[in-house]
Amino acid sequence: MTKIPRFAFEKFPGTEGKLSTYMQSVGEAMAIGRTFRESFAKAMRSRELDEVAEVPEADGDLLDLLEKPCAERFDLVLAAFRRGLGVEAVHERCLVDPWFLRELQALATEGDGTDGLTRVYKSVDTCAAEFEAATPYYYSAHERASAGAAASEVRRGERDSVVILGAGPNRIGQGIEFDYCCVHAAMTARELDRDAVMINCNPETVSTDYDTSDRLYFEPLTAEDVLAVCEQERPEGVIVQFGGQTPLKLARALEEAGVPLLGTPVDAIDLAEDRGRFGALLRKLGVKHPPYGTALSADEALVIAEKVGFPLLVRPSYVLGGRAMEICYSIDDLSAYLRAHVKADQEHPLLLDRFLENAIEVDVDALADGSDAHVAGIMQHVEEAGVHSGDSACVIPPMSLGAEMLDEIRATTKQIALELGVIGLINIQYAVAGGELYVIEANPRASRTVPFVSKATGVPLAKLAARLMLGERLADQELRDPPAGLVSVKEAVLPFARFSGADSVLGPEMKSTGEVMGIAADFPTAFGKAQAAAGVSLPTEGAVFITVTDTDKPAATQIATQLHDLGFELIATGGTAQAISTMGVPVTPINKIAEGSPHVVDLIRERRCNLVINTPTGSGARADGYEIRTAAVRHNVPCVTTMTGATAAVRAIAAKIEGDSEVRSLQEIHGLERAKQAR
Repeated sequence: MTKIPRFAFEKFPGTEGKLSTYMQSVGEAMAIGRTFRESFAKAMRSRELDEVAEVPEADGDLLDLLEKPCAERFDLVLAAFRRGLGVEAVHERCLVDPWFLRELQALATEGDGTDGLTRVYKSVDTCAAEFEAATPYYYSAHERASAGAAASEVRRGERDSVVILGAGPNRIGQGIEFDYCCVHAAMTARELDRDAVMINCNPETVSTDYDTSDRLYFEPLTAEDVLAVCEQERPEGVIVQFGGQTPLKLARALEEAGVPLLGTPVDAIDLAEDRGRFGALLRKLGVKHPPYGTALSADEALVIAEKVGFPLLVRPSYVLGGRAMEICYSIDDLSAYLRAHVKADQEHPLLLDRFLENAIEVDVDALADGSDAHVAGIMQHVEEAGVHSGDSACVIPPMSLGAEMLDEIRATTKQIALELGVIGLINIQYAVAGGELYVIEANPRASRTVPFVSKATGVPLAKLAARLMLGERLADQELRDPPAGLVSVKEAVLPFARFSGADSVLGPEMKSTGEVMGIAADFPTAFGKAQAAAGVSLPTEGAVFITVTDTDKPAATQIATQLHDLGFELIATGGTAQAISTMGVPVTPINKIAEGSPHVVDLIRERRCNLVINTPTGSGARADGYEIRTAAVRHNVPCVTTMTGATAAVRAIAAKIEGDSEVRSLQEIHGLERAKQAR
């Protein structure tokens, strides 16, 4: 067995990328084989990397790189052996045990030893051959058919099987929330008298527990490996919509190979991702959307950008977690983005959407059976549009959307779900700007918000979606209204303390590695609970430092007034201090960092600052206040980088000062609500 960590240094520009004594991986993949070479090769391809390691042309430069422990070290070792470098030369630089290096040399030069051999499936012997084991836990191996030993050990029953594709290794943008959905799908398949068959390669998940499914295949999530399992299983169908982007990328290949797919048709998934086709669908329905364009080259992107207009939200297509997503405020910004990130071509079109500034962002999860749809949860983001949905706090029910807008959101969601032909789950992201509703994007699959909505509403969305995929109707499901008088807040857990040099400012590319949830009778208390659960200790006394961009100064003065009334000392840089003092609020001016000590970083180091509110300027978002934010992260001082987040934090502080709230279990909350609705 081989376990390989999954890193995400590409998400944190400015980090060195060097491995050390503290953990920096965001997930891991595992593989099983009959030999080390076979197992290691499977584990390497299970990582699902977004980018391939760059290998220097000169042998000396390559050997120099091997001295630094980094995420790409074994890719570089294999590259060195492919060039003909010897074990001794490589060992001298990386100090990896020579036995492993000899095996890796053979892997690089001869392959994994499976050519010409027949693929079979073997079970994991959990009883060490002391007596017969019956664990339905399999891995692929290769044997010579002529030897008479090439026999599969898979034990099948009489029931039809349903194959569920997992999410692979956890990484930013695709984490445990998809495993939650896959596990619920397995439970549902078994409840409906099918054999649940799971394919996944992540040892950290519940889906890879040997008793979660009827049969577990510990295999990489590639088209070749999944098709081989399907050849073995001959399933009733395959569920590709619960494991995030990984299985969705395989959907077309599976369909073309004749594998039956359950749920929303593959073409509907592509339609939602294709900006041109999806835009035409929205126009047909009379639904507003921001101006957009799709570019197949960098030059085309520059031309389209002028037509769409700035600011511009730019991203590659078919990505999860906002990978390489950025807001560009000018042609110069876009040119720099294209140089740094993107290869735009027919296979990788670039999406350019007009960014709606100062908009309220809304996430909606819904169920559909092809002819009917049900809106399960409407979430309002706490941070304004521009912060990735995976990093933004969000709240159920929405706090500042009127009944008329909520009705429009429900009606539009149902229209889109039915027009796409969704069978199962769909997530739609909206922006509300100037009193108008705009569709940002629709994803006809499970989303990372499904566990949160399920716990907030008491409705098991993934289980119900699996039932719909297996032929049941929406009208036959037990659907309930969300509990009245209850507020649920989801907050992101951010790993900046682990990535020295990374800027903690939030933006359109997701950086959180997990999330927490707070429930209370009101928003401030629920938000405060969520902050505490995320490890953010909001202060109830002490000093608050405020420095904000000019456009945020009016809101900052209101926040400063509230903090002063709560008994906090206020400290601010020149312009912000002047704006606050005009409101008659006492504030202590302090130098900007460039003006020399004493400045706020000194205060943070000396533990004389308890909260930082710092909003970066639009086009300079990656540079402004960088030292302040990194110092706050280093010294564990809460740092808020949006005004909406600051407003919510101040309300939570006020609620915390007033006293603790009642503690109730989820079972109690939803049990009482079910009893109430039954009456």
